[in-house]
Amino acid sequence: MIKRSLVILTVAAAFYAQAQDVSTVRNSVDVYSGYSLPGSAKLNAMAGSGGALGGDATSLLTNPAGLGVAISSNIGATLGIQNYKTSAAMGNSAVDFNKTMAELSNVNGVAAFQLLTETPWKFVNVGVNISTRNLDQYIESPGNNNIVIQKDLVDQSNTPVVGNMTYMGHGYDRTGVQTKMGIGVGANYDNRLYFGAGLNFHSGTLEQYDTALMGLDLDNSVNYFSKQYTPFTEVSNGFSASLGVIGKVNNQLRLGAAIETPTWWGIDRVYRDYYTDTSGYISYEDLAEDRTFTSPMKAMLSAAFVPNKNFSINLDYGIGLTKPKYKVQGAAETELNEFFSEFSNNTSEIKVGAEYRIKSLRLRGGYAHTTSPFDAVTISSYNQSGNIGNNSFSDFILGKRNTVGLGVGYDFRSFYIDLAYQNHNSEYSNPFLFGSVANASPRYTTGYHSGDFDVSEETSAVSQVKHTENNVYLTVGWKF
Repeated sequence: MIKRSLVILTVAAAFYAQAQDVSTVRNSVDVYSGYSLPGSAKLNAMAGSGGALGGDATSLLTNPAGLGVAISSNIGATLGIQNYKTSAAMGNSAVDFNKTMAELSNVNGVAAFQLLTETPWKFVNVGVNISTRNLDQYIESPGNNNIVIQKDLVDQSNTPVVGNMTYMGHGYDRTGVQTKMGIGVGANYDNRLYFGAGLNFHSGTLEQYDTALMGLDLDNSVNYFSKQYTPFTEVSNGFSASLGVIGKVNNQLRLGAAIETPTWWGIDRVYRDYYTDTSGYISYEDLAEDRTFTSPMKAMLSAAFVPNKNFSINLDYGIGLTKPKYKVQGAAETELNEFFSEFSNNTSEIKVGAEYRIKSLRLRGGYAHTTSPFDAVTISSYNQSGNIGNNSFSDFILGKRNTVGLGVGYDFRSFYIDLAYQNHNSEYSNPFLFGSVANASPRYTTGYHSGDFDVSEETSAVSQVKHTENNVYLTVGWKF
């Protein structure tokens, strides 16, 4: 029997720290720590590489000094069509899922102001870039009848019995949208030095589920169990700033450098807390809390080679300078920070992109590689036979990421149209099913809860996930 309470309380979950919620760790990095957001079709075709080239307001995604490179005003809008596929495998079994979505993924514009003076300052330009990313992601892992968790129960006559809970499947399900709006100014000094600064306003909404399917041998029932503190929703807003410079070593070689402050996020979170009350019933309450999160500070170095007006190639190297961190408001944030301190890497990314022009036709391509945000982690886990042992997993929770871009564009003088294709792929170890018990009064668990009882075992099941995205972008723009 389950008792429900629908009131919203402004308290933190005191026993959250007994077992870290994997989806919270994943979202801290994947959503709040600066995942690459889409730009124009031109930038996406070059795999996001453009830190020393610039020329439009998508420079606010790489190096704001690129605003100063523009010599005419322009505005563009990009339609993005995203298809993603996840394949989660355990042993010889795998479950595939794919989904296609479409949205207005980027709008940007720059207003160029030529300074008709005799000073070396040539242009002062103002730009706005708005990038939107769909956060939808579903990861379904197959069941394994060898993974059995014993559970002490009582039958209808209150006689103690031992039930065997068989793991039959698991899903992480996330929906939501993330937006980054950048406003910046760039300046051109003597057509050799370009300076820029930007203010970035971040926002996001997401809803997260963590659900396991379990079978009980006592009555041959099959039920869905929700992870403690899920489902949860988050509404967030953040702020960061960026500075950059680009310099021409000569007419062919350009060097650039940029730095972006951490993003300071405020997160309003509503989550479900399950507990066993003093009468022995499973109850839940929907609780609310606010959190403060600081993403890593980032730096980028760039180099571009432009031998003539028909060809350019750009190389970017970006790295996180600090680690993710929550403001400590209780045991949950302390455990999160300890995990990031011990296991997170200073993620680095290398991107290369090129453009070749044949009269009004533009041909583009690029490649990017992002390192894994986490070190290998050793945890107690089940193997395919259902046996428990300490095992080490690389690319834990999230893995390294590879991106390939291709594109074509046509310049009609004042009007232009660009088309791009991007392929992303990554592989990682996906842990779930862990739960622990805090025998306080009332008794709390961080495992999985159905309407009648919980399943909490301090051992994880782990699937191997392959994530692939195939995205198409179409940009139309106007120069004036």
